[in-house]
Amino acid sequence: MTSTRPAQTLSVYRADMFPSVNGANMGDPLSFAEELVPEDGYALTSEAALLPLTVHPGESGRFTIAAGSQTGTPGATLVLDSVLTFMTRKSEMVELLVLVEVDAAGNVAEIYAHPLAPMQQKTDYLLVTIDRDTAIERFAQLACVSFTRGTHITMATGEQRPVEALHPGDRILTRDDGVQEIRWIGHTTTRALGAFAPILISEGALHNTRDLLVAPDHRLFIYQRSDQLGAGRSELLVKARHLVNDETITVQQGGFVDYYQILFDTHQIIYAEGIAAETLLADPRTRPALPRNIAEAILARHGRDGAAHSDIELGQSLLDRSNLGPNLAHLLKRASIG
Repeated sequence: MTSTRPAQTLSVYRADMFPSVNGANMGDPLSFAEELVPEDGYALTSEAALLPLTVHPGESGRFTIAAGSQTGTPGATLVLDSVLTFMTRKSEMVELLVLVEVDAAGNVAEIYAHPLAPMQQKTDYLLVTIDRDTAIERFAQLACVSFTRGTHITMATGEQRPVEALHPGDRILTRDDGVQEIRWIGHTTTRALGAFAPILISEGALHNTRDLLVAPDHRLFIYQRSDQLGAGRSELLVKARHLVNDETITVQQGGFVDYYQILFDTHQIIYAEGIAAETLLADPRTRPALPRNIAEAILARHGRDGAAHSDIELGQSLLDRSNLGPNLAHLLKRASIG
């Protein structure tokens, strides 16, 4: 059931916020792949603003808009259509994921654009490529929780080993299940922009022994000795991007980043730079990023794990209600020491 699957919130523009300003489709809002023409120009409108679209991912690039989503029709089907590449006059490249909301009759109800890098108003974007084949893999990369090159992982022996030096079969200390062997390790190199810009958690910000650099949606495990947030529980998983305060926890934009994904037979909490952090969860979001034999072997088991760990995730509703903003990291650090 979709209610047990992890929800993911995407920042999107509605299609009418990104119309064509020259070319074959001039004057029309952004559309799906079959209606697009390479070399058409697009630009954000003056009223364009990113909107939160919360979804439950399913199989084969199909999603369900989650209950409580601030954008879209809850319960409606959302189809991942394509990944588009645009180029600015300064030769800067920007990718967009196109998502199509369909109604009960299968007709297009709305189209959304999820930018993978920051976009600016008063900038023309030339449509360079239209790719329907790799959109699912590109979305999977977004959903993969990842450590960056140089991150020290705690081994079964207590040794601190850089993530890039790990191999399948290596024995790692986990929080809940003792020593476990790594099943698979993934590695991608991508531009550190927008949705792919890593989050830097400075040494000591959450009692980490060194700087920790992770993907934005990577969840960190916090044990509250006192419930500072009113979450009603002591154990929390918090996404790194929710902790950004522009002081001790910052977004690292620019250049390239090496991301590493660690997968076990079950979803685990391990130790990175001295603090607890999750490993990759095999679910419908991340499956396209995994080797087929690995995905088929453990996807069903990970699906159950994902539901359990989602029960302790610090959700968007509590974040909105508490209005903590830049104070969240400080409160969690204080809560973890009583």
